[in-house]
Amino acid sequence: MLEQLDQLQSAGLSSLQNATSAETLEQWRQEFLGNSGKVKAAMGGMKDVPRDLKAAVGARMNALKSELEEAFKARQVSLGTTAPAAPSGPMIDMTEPGTLYSTALGRKHIITRVRDELVEVFARMGFTVAQGPELEDDEHNFIKLNIPAQHPARDPGDNYYIDNPLRTKVPRMLRSQTSTVQIRVMEAATKGGGAGDGGAPALPIKIVSPGRVYRPDEVDATHSFMFHQIEGLYIDRGVSMADLKTCLLQFAKAYFGPEANLRLRPSYFPFTEPSAEVDLYVRLRADQPWRWIEMGGCGMVDPAVLAMCGIDPEEWSGFAFGFGIERLAMGKYAIPDIRMLFENDLRFLRQL
Repeated sequence: MLEQLDQLQSAGLSSLQNATSAETLEQWRQEFLGNSGKVKAAMGGMKDVPRDLKAAVGARMNALKSELEEAFKARQVSLGTTAPAAPSGPMIDMTEPGTLYSTALGRKHIITRVRDELVEVFARMGFTVAQGPELEDDEHNFIKLNIPAQHPARDPGDNYYIDNPLRTKVPRMLRSQTSTVQIRVMEAATKGGGAGDGGAPALPIKIVSPGRVYRPDEVDATHSFMFHQIEGLYIDRGVSMADLKTCLLQFAKAYFGPEANLRLRPSYFPFTEPSAEVDLYVRLRADQPWRWIEMGGCGMVDPAVLAMCGIDPEEWSGFAFGFGIERLAMGKYAIPDIRMLFENDLRFLRQL
């Protein structure tokens, strides 16, 4: 076998000298170094080499392949058939600033902008921002919001459960409302968070909680399985429906203009009593007339909810409200389809 490899090397080097053009050089490469070439065929004979000689034959085989490859490259250089060292075309200085989109400035997404606008209005009214987890448990999403076990809102088909609610006592889920943040804030208040007296409630509370929520709705022009809400909570002594209506009216005038108005329609929510639907008399854009639009729900926090969070409903009262951020964004910027907000089409985003 070693003798055969020596002969193959001699034959290869001799034949290489007869290659005088790019075409004949390529023919030589395929004959000796190609996938079906003589060197590859010689490697197939390794299976017949005795075990005690395999190491020596293998080393000679590798040396043969390397020598023929080096000889081939040297012949390329001598014949001037090597590929150009530098790429063709103009050189590009990668340190220079870009020019294609150098005048295009980035901007916040429309959802983020509307969220920030809402937070800024409520901040001027004394509300601070509170955040909570999007992966919640059944206790915070339903139980402490006074939603009973048989309530339709808890149906597994209407929620994104992570754990099987039929097998787990407190199953986890993607939150279906940002009211869960209100529960966590009230719980923290009863643990003396910020009170500094070893357990007295850190009250009053005045927060807004913007964030994503998840419901398995069928996606269409006005519905999505993920959307954004902003909810408000105010807990203090002597809070009434008059305070709630005044707060929402001041928000409407600050955000939509001094001509904005508000009306409350009686409704029902498990976690507020009394409850109401909020309609605002607004003009979302300059090219539209003033009109009534439904914004969300509100009401006085149910005493049972306060009690479950450790707050004495005989001493404290409060109100809560919630709006859909997409509804405001779509109306204000004339967006006909909610799906456009999440498709990340640059042509759409550059218009806003």
